[in-house]
Amino acid sequence: MLSGGRLAACGVKQSLPYVRVAGESWPMPLERAYFEQLYLRISEPHVNGLAPRLLYYDPQRFAMAMELLADHVILRRGLIAGERYPTAARSVAEYTARRAFATSVFAEPFEPVNARLATFSGNHALLRITVDLIFTHPYVVNERNRWTTPQLDDVVTALRADGENSRQRPARLGYRFLTVHEALLHGDLHTGSVMVTATDTRVIDAEFAAYGPIGFDLGLFVGNLLMAYFSQPGHESKTGERSEQGEWILTQVDEFWHEFVAKFAALWSATRVGDGYPTSFVATSSESQAFALERERWFTGLFADTLGYAGAEIIRRIVGFAHNLDFESIDNPGLRSGLERRALAFARKLIVGPQNFDVMGDVLEGARDASSQP
Repeated sequence: MLSGGRLAACGVKQSLPYVRVAGESWPMPLERAYFEQLYLRISEPHVNGLAPRLLYYDPQRFAMAMELLADHVILRRGLIAGERYPTAARSVAEYTARRAFATSVFAEPFEPVNARLATFSGNHALLRITVDLIFTHPYVVNERNRWTTPQLDDVVTALRADGENSRQRPARLGYRFLTVHEALLHGDLHTGSVMVTATDTRVIDAEFAAYGPIGFDLGLFVGNLLMAYFSQPGHESKTGERSEQGEWILTQVDEFWHEFVAKFAALWSATRVGDGYPTSFVATSSESQAFALERERWFTGLFADTLGYAGAEIIRRIVGFAHNLDFESIDNPGLRSGLERRALAFARKLIVGPQNFDVMGDVLEGARDASSQP
């Protein structure tokens, strides 16, 4: 494959006519590859090399040739193995901040933003999967749901019966996902969508790309880091040997959030050409002070969104269709279900009461408390 006049090693990704983890019983349109390659083209100039380069797209075969990441491993598998990647969380935060800001009305007039929104709103099949698998199916009887049974049967029954607290809140999150179009999202930003080495991080697999609330991407990544934390005792060969690894993972949650805020705020301060809070709003010192308060309010709302979507992601990964290896690779169902139960209890707190967490440190302390429960 020729790229920039030089021979480049590449990997090829081609759409299957069905959901890979479900097989031919769940057909999918091949056109989803179009949205992924378009997402890569749009985001590449902004993400500072934190995604594989798109080298070629074949619209007839719905296939993409991308930079080969032969030396990288999936972040989730590395965390399960007890490895540490010091720059990964901050790199994913930078990637998310740069891409979200660049594709929003903070950075551009609304006309090009709305044009992209119109295009990505056609990614119907993947949007349907998100709506069903995250915001609907885990809270009702559905043939695709599964969980560690019979150990978690009582939790699932309680989840479905808890209408005000654990069904209506996810419905509100789903409504925001469908109606708040802040920026172009990756749409499936979990630890299985990140490839790493000790010094390099790349975000992959953006076929779920859509416009939506920025907190959705943030929440998915935070939720998956929290699941990595809760699952650590299940990967021990002797009691307590993963305690330090678990604490390190919690520090990555904190670093991810604070790095995102720092990067997004810096971009917001440096680039004020979009229709969202234009420069004319801060012409005087008093207006600048008012804008600083408004920006703080915006980040507070983003934090609440992030926690809510993190909770929804944890629940759907434990009692819905698509599960994580963090828990699934724990062979002992009694041990696995106990860890899943703790994660689910904490997820409910994130969904029902995000206002009870003022800062990310409160979230980490809450996770520690939940992990110590019997």
